[in-house]
Amino acid sequence: MADTTYNGYCVKCKEKRDFQGNVEVSKTGMNMAKGKCPVCGTTMNRILGKAKPAS
Repeated sequence: MADTTYNGYCVKCKEKRDFQGNVEVSKTGMNMAKGKCPVCGTTMNRILGKAKPAS
């Protein structure tokens, strides 16, 4: 999937920031945006909701 902009919390900077990320499905079946903080480079995650089951 293409990179899109998401808003998430950077734990290292302790601030909310916009980051470029891809949507991935976690082990627990949740959609999550995963990308890098533009300031410090730490991995940022944002949970988007339950993933739809594959048909």
